[in-house]
Amino acid sequence: MKKIDKLVVCGVGLIGGSFALALRRAGVVGRIVGVGRRPEPLAAAKQLGIIDEISTDWAEALVDADLVLLAMPVGQMDAVAAAIAPHLGPNTVVTDAGSTKRDVIEAIYRHLGAHLANVVPAHPIAGAEKSGPTAATAELYQRRKVVVTPLPENAPAAVARVREAWAACGAVLHEMSPQEHDRVFAAVSHLPHLLAFGLVHDLAGRANAEQLFSYAASGFRDFTRVAGSHPEMWRDICVANRHSLLAELDAYLAELAYLRALLVEGDGPALEAVFDEASRARNTWADKAFPAAPSGE
Repeated sequence: MKKIDKLVVCGVGLIGGSFALALRRAGVVGRIVGVGRRPEPLAAAKQLGIIDEISTDWAEALVDADLVLLAMPVGQMDAVAAAIAPHLGPNTVVTDAGSTKRDVIEAIYRHLGAHLANVVPAHPIAGAEKSGPTAATAELYQRRKVVVTPLPENAPAAVARVREAWAACGAVLHEMSPQEHDRVFAAVSHLPHLLAFGLVHDLAGRANAEQLFSYAASGFRDFTRVAGSHPEMWRDICVANRHSLLAELDAYLAELAYLRALLVEGDGPALEAVFDEASRARNTWADKAFPAAPSGE
């Protein structure tokens, strides 16, 4: 790919920091400038070698920028889009890493109408329960999916530029519409996070919370792992995608009501049938998504 002489990353935590580190390791980026709301993460990112310099001024940061990654929580997208609009050059390509797309694209149309050819939304399907620059790693995107949701106005060269950058990080590229993206991820990402946060919040508020957590083991750890994720980021995701998320939550509540009815009736065979169907579906997915390494590896 053509080298990115100057990369600007807004939000230098897990997602933005890992993008910068991956491109640096791939040898396709020159200078990396970090932008953010708070000085502490920016200072840490510079000390860790994630970025080369810190900027507190968008006009300065965007001079001669080849690529901009917006990796802050999606709730900030409207303000950031408005802030960068006056300073974007004609050749600067902008992309994002937001877990929701409808709200991001609305902000793009609201503030970046003059730059639509070069603003290409995307979403890396990668993350961890840890956040901040210290969680960033050059390996985060290896063999992980990145969904690109191009706008009708996007220039093919800009879409290719964004795809090439993610590919250089080791990602596997996919495309879908913003609407389909938000429906899909409400089901397989946003709802599981909501459930994990809800369960931990419920148990933590009980009088015997300390006792409950002292007996929690690997099953609880695995189910609730994502409840250790960045609260602000997931607040913004849930609010932004609340319409699709509410539909998925209602479907899940109906499933829980069915399971509750089986428990009330003591219907073991029906419960086992549900568990068996779920177990087979889960194992089929896991075998495809995480195939075992060949022997000898």
